[in-house]
Amino acid sequence: MARVPKRDTAPELAVRRAAHALRYFVDRPPLRGVRRRADLVFPRLRIAVFVDGCFWHGCPCHGNRPRHNGDWWREKIERNRRRDQDTDRRLAETGWTVVRAWEHDDPAAVAATIAAEVIRARSAPSRLSLKA
Repeated sequence: MARVPKRDTAPELAVRRAAHALRYFVDRPPLRGVRRRADLVFPRLRIAVFVDGCFWHGCPCHGNRPRHNGDWWREKIERNRRRDQDTDRRLAETGWTVVRAWEHDDPAAVAATIAAEVIRARSAPSRLSLKA
């Protein structure tokens, strides 16, 4: 598992290429104090994008279960799914928008979803109140 890349996977790179016109940070923790990193982060707009691998995050369409050491892998993938849900909850509680995509999703469609969220966030009224 040490050889499995944590960033710059082929699906992530495809999404980044498709969304190249948008300004974002790569492989960055959206929240301080939480040891979780998003694949693309728009800190000012509070948008975090995750490109999840089908195997590692238990895709209902493409996730497969190894036959060897199946119980361990089942628990490992379930822990990943619970961590993803906890991450989504923590980000939502602090006003972040979370975009999750599977590695098999069309990169152009994912980029279009990200662009729509960026446009929505930019057109939303400011979260900061100005004092007179």
